[in-house]
Amino acid sequence: MLKHRGFPGRLPGTDFQFTIRRDNPRGATPIVARQRYADRRAPDRRADAAFLAALWDHFGDAPFERGNLDAGRLSWLFGREVVPAEDPFDPTSYDAMLRIDVARARASFPEVFEGRDWA
Repeated sequence: MLKHRGFPGRLPGTDFQFTIRRDNPRGATPIVARQRYADRRAPDRRADAAFLAALWDHFGDAPFERGNLDAGRLSWLFGREVVPAEDPFDPTSYDAMLRIDVARARASFPEVFEGRDWA
């Protein structure tokens, strides 16, 4: 399992986890698209935005390996702002390649991308 050095481990001051410490010997937790409802709590929305900002700062629009990124946190963005970068996609692999759908991410989280380079 690739460990993304320099990637934040969690949202500061909270228990919202962004990375995992070690791989699961039984296999990676599957990434599934979770439904985000409009009435989600503000801390949950902040965690989504902070995780997307960390992804953008770390990878930009380039494809990236899932590695030690938390499956639960990825699942809140999967299928919308974060999409598979390979076909076929294995949602249970630490080696799975993902990418940010920049247009969708910018529409969903405009506050994350204000003043950032969109080259």
